[in-house]
Amino acid sequence: MSRIERFAANHQGRDYAVGDIHGHFQRVSAQLKHIGFDPKVDRLFSVGDLVDRGPECIDALDWLEQPWFHAVQGNHEALAVTHVSGGWLDYGQYRAAGGGWFLDLPESEQARFAERFARMPLAMEVETARGPVGMIHADCPFASWPDLCEQLQGQLAPALEEYCQWSRHRLQVDDASPVEGLRALIVGHTPLREIRVLGNIWHIDTGGWSRGHFSLLALDSLSLVNAMADE
Repeated sequence: MSRIERFAANHQGRDYAVGDIHGHFQRVSAQLKHIGFDPKVDRLFSVGDLVDRGPECIDALDWLEQPWFHAVQGNHEALAVTHVSGGWLDYGQYRAAGGGWFLDLPESEQARFAERFARMPLAMEVETARGPVGMIHADCPFASWPDLCEQLQGQLAPALEEYCQWSRHRLQVDDASPVEGLRALIVGHTPLREIRVLGNIWHIDTGGWSRGHFSLLALDSLSLVNAMADE
């Protein structure tokens, strides 16, 4: 099964990207209302981590059913899948990271969430008038997007999947080398006070789930539409 999902250009409306939501869907809804988002023609792309930490994690499945909303699998969705599939987890760390709401669900509900989370792509590619824009939760492990796409067609090595969902290396060393084959790569995972661009990689988690704000990035222009703080 391919772990990448591709989207044609949106010729009817506008496309936006948003950082980690972490169970704060009402805050995102307020941001969308503020910019005049039209679900009939506009689309919202998420870099993952829809759940944990916030009060509305249960709404994640409803959002994933909306035809205008698309999200990659973040490390927090992957944690839920690992738990249900019987993989190893540090449960103290998982609860500390906000996973208690999931662990306290009945097993049947855990399975329902995990099944849907498992079907989330690891990467997305959206065509725009100025070239393709990629999305992944944390970072691309290759200098070339086509190289990652090739790997995503088959069984991805666990180390590569972990890099895609957990790595903060680029930010830690200020690596400004681009990912070839893309106009821009949009990622989340690491909360920042404001959007940061390294090479052609846009880090857009500005802590809207915490004390920051949700930054909405228009994909056609790669411009910040608004950075309205929670009021």
